[in-house]
Amino acid sequence: MNLLRVLIMLLVAALGVGQLVGCAATATEDKSVGTTVDDTVITSRVKTALLSDPDVKGTEVQVETFNGVVQLSGFVDSTAVADRAVAIAQKVPGVVSVKNDMRLKPTQG
Repeated sequence: MNLLRVLIMLLVAALGVGQLVGCAATATEDKSVGTTVDDTVITSRVKTALLSDPDVKGTEVQVETFNGVVQLSGFVDSTAVADRAVAIAQKVPGVVSVKNDMRLKPTQG
């Protein structure tokens, strides 16, 4: 029995208490596993919606999500396309806000 207690104490010391307790976020870690999964689902839904839209070239828009905030980046043909991409992303369930970091493609001269 004492050997079992020693092994448990060593395991707790090696892994840290937070690893054994669960998936809650810590002060240095802003996301829990549940939030990460939610963000992955949101990213997938936004990307799918962008790819489904005939006006937005979804392959040219990168999507990242952190705590429900979606960041769109990449190069697009016009501000109308960028605005359309933002509008599409805002309609996806779970999206808290959308950050537009898309840039216009340079004109061919």
